[in-house]
Amino acid sequence: MSEDEFQEALKKQPLVNIGTSGHVDHGKTTLIEALTGVWASRHSEELKRGITLKIGYADTAIYKCPKCPPPQAYYTSATMPKDGKCKYCGSPLEFVRKVSFIDVPGHEMLMSIMLAGAALMDGALLVVDATKECPQPQTREHFTALSIIGVRNLVIVQNKVDVVSKERALESYNEIKKFIAGTWAENAPIVPVSALHKANIDALVWAIEEYIPTPRRDFSKPPRMFVIRSFDVNKPGTNAKDLVGGVLGGTIVQGRFEVGHEIEIRPGIKIKKDGQEVYEPVYTTITSLKTGDQPLEKAYPGGLVAVGTTLDPSVTKADNLIGNVVGYPGTLPPTLYDLEIEVNLLERVVGLDKPMKVEPVRAGEILMVNVGTALSIGAVTSVRDNVAHMKLKIPVVAETGTRVAISRQLAGKWRLIGYGFVK
Repeated sequence: MSEDEFQEALKKQPLVNIGTSGHVDHGKTTLIEALTGVWASRHSEELKRGITLKIGYADTAIYKCPKCPPPQAYYTSATMPKDGKCKYCGSPLEFVRKVSFIDVPGHEMLMSIMLAGAALMDGALLVVDATKECPQPQTREHFTALSIIGVRNLVIVQNKVDVVSKERALESYNEIKKFIAGTWAENAPIVPVSALHKANIDALVWAIEEYIPTPRRDFSKPPRMFVIRSFDVNKPGTNAKDLVGGVLGGTIVQGRFEVGHEIEIRPGIKIKKDGQEVYEPVYTTITSLKTGDQPLEKAYPGGLVAVGTTLDPSVTKADNLIGNVVGYPGTLPPTLYDLEIEVNLLERVVGLDKPMKVEPVRAGEILMVNVGTALSIGAVTSVRDNVAHMKLKIPVVAETGTRVAISRQLAGKWRLIGYGFVK
């Protein structure tokens, strides 16, 4: 892809995914709203309970004043004046790029969903509540998850500074510095904000621009997308002639998709064959591509893309195809019912109030694995030289070297204990 093509794509769709992570109730969804103007938790149960249950998403564009110094030079679509001019000097604001924010749950029981979201992240905002001691259990767990998945572009957001004293804000800052000392993130910026009052958001946008760049991907590879949502977008009572096909939502990780092309979805849907339940790939045609409200003829890696298809909407409704991988027919990795993983265990279980040593993986135990956006549970059939063999309940699509997050059930809850690589 030429530089001109890259710049043109940059104007039409986000080419970078920025996740929010951190403990429940630290203000991640409120922060995304301050940045984008969009409340990312859209599910009815989320609105009722006031917490994130599914992966949310929201896009925005970043603008910069050509004359003012940072941080006040930076704006987003949600914070810029309606006339498109800098509120300090009146200069017309210049477009920088579009970005996509991924909102993941902070609750300990939803860690598997957070791991699926982390698989899509090019960078992350680790949100810390200044009113509470750092780290909270899921602050530590989410930071470990980012480490395992390989996210290395990080901005730490010290939220709720509007409701603490100056002394507590400084104490909170020092707690954060101590938490990240000696880690890959020890030099990450810490930006104090009030997401609720939208205070210091310009400084946060500046830090995002400095520390979370748009990655350059290989557009020449066969296209591949991880599915994170799937929908039936037809409203009840729609006439049969007006029905549209099912929609897949996710992120393209390589190559590019185009309207009109045929695609394969793996592992696909569950069917009965010879008396056994197996998964069969699904084939369909792309009828539309969209990012936010922007229709596309071609969709590139990064950002969250909605792919319209000719599938029966019953196949995609209620997130039925979460965890699937999409590509052109014949280009996808194999569907694996048996998984061989080179295991790397953490020293301690994260996410608990009290430290607990991670015990070795044992034959016969049940583990949960996250592979891309796919989640599966399987029985360990054998372990030798840190290589575990698993029989999966739900197959995954992966090639050699794919990173896997590993969790074990402890006290009735799945806890992150390590990571591995598909052999």
